[in-house]
Order: sequence, then structure tokens, then C-alpha cells
Amino acid sequence: MALKKQLGLIDIFSIAAGAMISSGLFVLPGIVFSDVGPAIIISYALAGVFMIPTLLTKAELSTAMPKAGGTYFFVIKSMGPIGGMIGGLSSWLSIALKSAFALIGMGAIVKLFNPGLDYNTIKLIAAGLTVVFTLINIISIKGAIRLQVILVVSLLIILGLYSILGIRYSHHAYYTPFFYSGWRDIFGAAGMIFISYGGLTKVASIAEEVKNPGVIIPRGMFLAFGVVSLLYVISVGLTIGLINPEQLKQSLTPLSLGAKNVLGIPGEVVMTLAALAAFITTANAGILSASRVPFAMARDNLLPVFFSNLTRRKIPAVSISITGLFMLICILFLDIKSLVKVASTMQIILFIMVNISIIIFRQSKLSYYKPVFKSILYPYIQIAGIIVYGFLIFEMGKIPVLFTCGFFVFAVVWYFIYARHRARGLSVFSYLLKKLEAKEIAGKDIEKELMEIIKEREEIIEDRFDREIKKAEILDLEGPMGIEEFFRIVSRKISERTGIDEKKVLQLLMEREKVSSTVIKTGLAIPHIILPGEKSFAIIPVRCRNGILYPGEEDPVYIAFVLAGSVDERKMHLKSLMAIAQIMQTGDFVKRWIEAETVEELRSLLLFSRRDRG
Repeated sequence: MALKKQLGLIDIFSIAAGAMISSGLFVLPGIVFSDVGPAIIISYALAGVFMIPTLLTKAELSTAMPKAGGTYFFVIKSMGPIGGMIGGLSSWLSIALKSAFALIGMGAIVKLFNPGLDYNTIKLIAAGLTVVFTLINIISIKGAIRLQVILVVSLLIILGLYSILGIRYSHHAYYTPFFYSGWRDIFGAAGMIFISYGGLTKVASIAEEVKNPGVIIPRGMFLAFGVVSLLYVISVGLTIGLINPEQLKQSLTPLSLGAKNVLGIPGEVVMTLAALAAFITTANAGILSASRVPFAMARDNLLPVFFSNLTRRKIPAVSISITGLFMLICILFLDIKSLVKVASTMQIILFIMVNISIIIFRQSKLSYYKPVFKSILYPYIQIAGIIVYGFLIFEMGKIPVLFTCGFFVFAVVWYFIYARHRARGLSVFSYLLKKLEAKEIAGKDIEKELMEIIKEREEIIEDRFDREIKKAEILDLEGPMGIEEFFRIVSRKISERTGIDEKKVLQLLMEREKVSSTVIKTGLAIPHIILPGEKSFAIIPVRCRNGILYPGEEDPVYIAFVLAGSVDERKMHLKSLMAIAQIMQTGDFVKRWIEAETVEELRSLLLFSRRDRG
């Protein structure tokens, strides 16, 4: 069952930006400042740089495969069901725990209004908000997104004004000494901050619900990354100059304290409300994106099927409810702070897995892996990311890694107990192995699935020309050859398809060519004949690498479309001519046709070139 496409650029920007701006900006600066001092500015900038490999990777994979589940979907399609099980459950857990932590983190903000609040009361408030956001997501996805947009826009305005107004109050003396410690501590701090940027990629989980995902997803992600990265560095850098270093080291609400020093109590109140909005947007985006992971896993039979149930409004209510319930249990009964470190480690491991996934997809050279956006500096930036993320995991310590390994063991056990005999689909990795073994490549399943994803992404309504191309035998000839040799090959194929005598087909082709040349333009010919009988139609696309020599033509023919149909198929004949004409006018079609590496790549060019299907 498909989810409803209803999200635009502002929605994607708001989800990505809202998921990034939370404790990383409103709580973490004071904690990290005590270790590295004003050099925290460098740590925040480095954290953004660390995010670039995964940003580029997820932008490409999301435009190639805009499906619910995001990282899980990319991992299962590249690495198979076991990789998908590990990636899916850990992705769901890490996002849900981060969102639960965001709601608990509101306690530090709420206590500014009511210092007498105890920890249990704060947890009850967080639990109540979890129920509210879960219900909002169940009732209306558009309502949840509208709330997200309003909060994020308000938040960005407040932070922008804070940055502008605070400059004149900044004390240069607070920036010295700039370095409290060495570069290792600065990199370690960047590792802590880096997790805050992880929310940026949550939009991959809801890619299936985005209108024109090939354009909107990368634009929304890059815009959010640019805006939030700039705000992080500017806001934190300014806050250092507004607060006495000793105060900053002890503050869990540094931006609120900085705003108080600029605008007094009103400034503190406004910034505190902004912090509340930030935590709310993180929690809301978390429920929205985390719930799509079990939904996608159920569609692949890795979890019970009821996780994939949709309401009449195409909302995965069961998956949202169970995600909300899981967050509620975490908030009420677990030590969220210690588990967040585990979730952070798993998130980094997921980043490693997704960067490996893009390498697998690219190296497979699948005809229907067609991302609208392609990562620059491939594969060097992905390899660099994998190395950096491995270093960050090492810096996280032993306990989170051990917990994560234990979770991975649980995921594998669940796979063998429940999903092993239910899981379906071929992974790209197994497809690559078959290629390396030089056996018959059983890649049709994954190719077919990728083809269907492209149709859904481009919102293509298949017509008869598409169906004829999907079943057509595309000829990839070497040449050079004369026209009679070419027609003999084509006649045999048409005879096999229609049952009409091969010699009769050859005669019709030769006679048609004598009437007038079927060379339409330099390098292109469209031989077409009328077949005897009824309900017969065949189209044979042809590429001849060294050309077909047509009599009377100076240049060889490299591209041909042979049309053969009975009189009652005249309408389809004309439709095919119109479709071919539109396809040939598409950008660099001829160049891509000549350079295509496989027959399936030729087929995909015909199926997915822009044309009017009305």
C-alpha cells in the first residue's frame, strides 16, 4: 500500500531543520564549553563537515529510491534482509530514543519557569506530550507538518534576531584563551555535537510522501543543512561572548542566559519559548520519521504485517501508535540519558552502513538505479566518512559499543526466528556476487523493483507504449552491416513475436524501403510495415554500434525503431511514432543511447524519458 504524496519543499526543510535544532544548540554548548572553551566554535563547524558524506549519500539514495523507511530501505536493498533487520531496528530505536530524550530535555527549559519541578513531574509532562504528538500524527500528517513549519519558522526568526541584536553586547575578552585543550578534545567534542546534525537525514524516512522527491528532497536537505549549520556556529559563537566563561560552564540553558544578558527578562522568556519549540519540533519529527521504519519493515515481512496497516487517509496509524508507546515506556521507565549514548553509537553505525550502501549500488551498475541527484566526489567522500565515523565510534567508549553489539545480536536472532522464511527480494550485494562468480545474473527482481520505484517517483501512468517497450526484444548489434543483413535479423524477431512468416516480413521491409527511405534524420531510421491479419503489433528498438549502411545515405544509421503492425493497430502505430519523436528530442538522449552499457539501460532510457502520456 502506498503512502499519500503531500509534502513540499517547506515541509521537508522544516522536518530536517526542526530535527537538528534541539539540545545540540540549547543545552550542549555549556557542557562542551567546559572541556574545549571558545574553540567549541571549531567543534560545531567540524561536526557539520562530518555530516557532509552522509548528507550527500542520503540525498542521492533518497532521490533514487524515495520509499518509506529511509536508511532501512537503502540498507535492505543493498545488503539483504539481515542487514535490513539490523539497520531497520537500530534506526527505529535510535530515532525514537532521540525524540524521547528531546521531550525529557525540555525539563531543563521548563524549570526556568518553575524551579520547583521534580524529575518525575518532568517525565509525566514529557509522557503527556508524547501522547499529544502521537495523536496529531495519527489524525493528520498534514496537521503534524503544519505544526512543524510554524514552529521551525518561528524558531529561525528568534535565533536570527538573537544573532543580530547580540553582536553589540559581545565581550571580546570572553574569547581568550581560545583553546582550553588540544585538537583531540576538539574532535571529541565535534563527535558529541555531530549527533545533533543527524536529524537532518530523517527526511529520508518519509521520502515516499514527498511530491517530486527527486528535486524537493535534496533541495530541502541542503537548505536546512546550510541554514542550521550557519545558525549553530553564529549562535554558539555569539553566546560565548555574551556570558562570563564561569557561568557558561555551569549553564544548561546557555542561549536563554545569553538572551537575558541582551534583552533582560523578556529576552530570556522568548529564547526559552524558542527552546521549547525546538524540542517539540525534534520530538514531532522523530515520531513522524521513526514510525515509517517499522511500516517499511512490515512491507518486507521482517515485522508482523499489522505494522503496515494504513487508515483511509493513508496514515500508518499502527506504526505511529507503537512508536509513540515505545517512547512513552522509555520516558517513564528508562534512564534516557545513558541510552541516548547507545542510540548515538547506533546512529553512527547506520551512517557507516548507508555509505557502504551507496558504494554497492553504484558498483552494481544496475540499469534502473537512476538517482536524480548524484553525490559529488564519489566514492572518496563516502570512504572518508566511513573512516571518520569509525573513529567517532571508538571515541564513544566501550559500553555503548557493547550495548549496540548486543542489540545487533537480538536483531539477527529475530531474523532467524521470525523473518528468515518470510523475507523477500534480492539484494544488490547478492546481485554483485553473482556477477563476480560469472554465473547467470539473477538481478531481474531488484531491477524490476527499482523500475517500479522510478515510475512511482516520477508519477508515471504507464501506457501501452511503455508496456510494449517492457516486453520488446531490444537489439544491440555490433555492425557495420548492410540494410539487407539488418532486415533479416529484424524479420526473424518480428516473425517470432507475431507468428508471420519470416520471408514475408523481410519482403515487406525491403519493399517499404524501395518506396522511400525510412531514415528520418542523420543516424536515425524508423522502418515500418503493415502486417497481414489482425491484432499484431511489434516494436523493435535497435542500437548498432558501428552503423547500418542504408543505400543512398552518406552517414550510417546507429539508432532504429522498427514498427510492424496490422491495419487494426494503426492507432498504436501512430502513438508509437509520436512517443519516439518526443523521446528523441529529450536532451542528450542520443548520446546516452550510444553510451549505454547494457540492453536494460537502453530500455530504461525509453521508459523514463520525458514525454506526453496523455
